[in-house]
Amino acid sequence: MVAVTAAVLVVGGAGGAWAWTEREDRVAAEQAATQERAADALDAQVRDVDAIQAQAADAAAAHVATVRSDARAVLAAAAEDARATLATTEGKVADDAVRQTLATLVAEADARVAATDPAAATGTTGPHSATALRAGAAALAAADAAATAAHETWLQAEAAAAAAAVRPAAKPTARPATGAAAPSCGTTYTGPPFYTSPATAGGDGSNGKLPPESLSAISWDVDPRGTPYYLTTAAAGALERLNAAFRAQFGHNLDLDLTYRDYDTQVAMRAALGSVAAKPGTSSHGTGLALDVPELPCEYGWDTPQRDWLVANGPAYGWVSPSWAGRNGSNPEYWHFEYRG
Repeated sequence: MVAVTAAVLVVGGAGGAWAWTEREDRVAAEQAATQERAADALDAQVRDVDAIQAQAADAAAAHVATVRSDARAVLAAAAEDARATLATTEGKVADDAVRQTLATLVAEADARVAATDPAAATGTTGPHSATALRAGAAALAAADAAATAAHETWLQAEAAAAAAAVRPAAKPTARPATGAAAPSCGTTYTGPPFYTSPATAGGDGSNGKLPPESLSAISWDVDPRGTPYYLTTAAAGALERLNAAFRAQFGHNLDLDLTYRDYDTQVAMRAALGSVAAKPGTSSHGTGLALDVPELPCEYGWDTPQRDWLVANGPAYGWVSPSWAGRNGSNPEYWHFEYRG
């Protein structure tokens, strides 16, 4: 009986030990599975972060490449424009140094464009960076503008020289009417001398501040100091046509005294002549739309054939004698005409 009982205890104890071991194994397995899932989740998060960082890096690289490519294209276009300017201005500037500077910058730009890989995703600094390429384009544009301005100055000087070459040695003087005293044909102007103004460099387009691109010189005359007579392009073109008709009628070109008047000259005239001169900033001459013929009463004064013809025919070309400047106007000026289009 005792032996049987002992056997039962042994068997029962072994079974309990087995059951406890099985539970421990199961718990350990579940913990291991949980840890593995946690590790997998962490790995997935790391992979996601890596993927996001890689995408951000790719986007940044693509942006760098795009910006560089755009800057390279701007520099290449500036070089092409500069080459055209070099071709246009060859032998047509007073000092070729401006062209030499432009040519040097063109060569540098060509080399930089050729050496720059527009698709490269690295190198945000240095000579091939977008910043450097844009700076090169800006330098080219400035040099191009300087060469163009020098060319325009050369053209104006050539036009003035050509006009001076064909200018009559002496302007024709009309005979005074029978019985009129010769001194009456002298100028009616008694103030200090004033001259037509050149274009206002850097002008903002306001009255008396017209930039060179707003004005054109007439072809047949310059003032006593050699300055071309400037008007707006439309007014100058109309005056060229009017002068052709005037020359056909009278056998000589229309004589001029003043055209464009810059702001500083308006100030000086107001100070010298008082209210007879327009308030600075309001003169029609400051708009490039007015001219004065010489104040010679026997050539262009009241009732002369020349003035009568201009008053009658000028409007067909857009040029009129304003009412205020008429014989009975508020400020009679037989010499003044304005372009109305």
